[in-house]
Amino acid sequence: RKIIFEKQWFYLDNAIGHIYGTTFEVTSGGNLQPKQEVEESTTETKEAGTDNRNIVDDGKSQKLTHDDIKALKDKGIKGQEIVQQLIENSTTFRDKTEFAQDKYIKKKKKKYEAVITIVKPSTRILSTMYYAREPGKINHLRYDTLAQMLTLGNIRAGNKMIVMETCAGLVLGAVMERMGGYGSIIQMYPGGGPVRAATSCFGFPKLFFDNLHEFPLSKVDSLLSGTFSTETLPSEPEDNVLVEEESNELTDEKQISLRETQEEAAPEAAMEVSQTEEQETMDTNAKDVEFQENKEKENKENVQEKQRKQWERRKKLLETAALLREKNADGLIVASKFHPTPLLLSLLEFVAPSRPFVVYCQYKEPLLECYTKLRERGGVINLKLSETWLRNYQVLPDRSHPKLTMSGGGGYLLSGITVVWDRGTPDPSELEVLKTEEPSPKRCKVQDLHC
Repeated sequence: RKIIFEKQWFYLDNAIGHIYGTTFEVTSGGNLQPKQEVEESTTETKEAGTDNRNIVDDGKSQKLTHDDIKALKDKGIKGQEIVQQLIENSTTFRDKTEFAQDKYIKKKKKKYEAVITIVKPSTRILSTMYYAREPGKINHLRYDTLAQMLTLGNIRAGNKMIVMETCAGLVLGAVMERMGGYGSIIQMYPGGGPVRAATSCFGFPKLFFDNLHEFPLSKVDSLLSGTFSTETLPSEPEDNVLVEEESNELTDEKQISLRETQEEAAPEAAMEVSQTEEQETMDTNAKDVEFQENKEKENKENVQEKQRKQWERRKKLLETAALLREKNADGLIVASKFHPTPLLLSLLEFVAPSRPFVVYCQYKEPLLECYTKLRERGGVINLKLSETWLRNYQVLPDRSHPKLTMSGGGGYLLSGITVVWDRGTPDPSELEVLKTEEPSPKRCKVQDLHC
């Protein structure tokens, strides 16, 4: 199929069989051809100015017009030659500094050279791409914040993780990549089903999805209260009964229609109908019967497939509920558009003691409320609310410097560790004894003095 990316369209057929990192050139017709290594042009040896103070961006420095460039493209001239002609027809290129010339060439190559490099998908690449193009889909989760979530959550192979996210499956994919197919992941989802658009972009093998479970948020309360139940699971999908009933009804209708057609063909009327008309009606009846049989077969297959899927879905739901009832998860990751407090308080019940949890939110105020509630509730230690400051640097020979534009904010993280939670209230008499009793170190000192 046709792939459209960065105003360029091409087909990936010729890329099959090449390794990741191969650079291709888009030829006519959208076909990809591996790019041949060519020597750099001699533009670097050209003279350069000392500074750019006398250069005015008035749009008149380039002699080639848009129509001229389009004509060059139509002739089939490669992008490298177009860039060379742009350099030769620029009146201000020689007056620019060496750094400015490199920047100009790099910019024009990106625009006119149809070169594509296919890289292996990873968390870093996908998170950077989503944050740059569609940050709203991932709740403005910046890539460095995602890296901190994976570190604070102690994501590693063999873990049993609970993930609740509404970031198009990016956080789930990052957790799956770090676990490497070992361990189990339980994805909590709102609504009718989980969203895994970004997860599918990772290209995980089937093995990674074998240990991925899903559970709806709407059934968490019933699971905690002990009232969770689904319909009784049959030993196999009960699809024969419905299909037999439908087929019996259809065969009855068919017999009635055949009987009616036979009654209509009375002796007196049959004398009036010619032999050709009788043959046509018989052919039509045969076609109708064949059509009915095909329709019955399709209905039967659809019913069987639908019931089989329902049976498998119900079976997986019961398996996931059994995993959650063990309440021994090794960690919890929350990154959603919903308020974190009720989510965290309910999902922490499934996490074992001495395990980390991380909550991401784009704003600080919901996490402040969550922090306060957790302190009041107890059962957690080492609570930290943090915000990351990020600055990008350009690293090039003789011109490494911070970039002029930087991210305004990457959201906030609330992290902590679960501990054994004693929900029983202490006896008031025990509290009085603790208050009046003298500390043991002080008693020892007093005894030493008397001696």
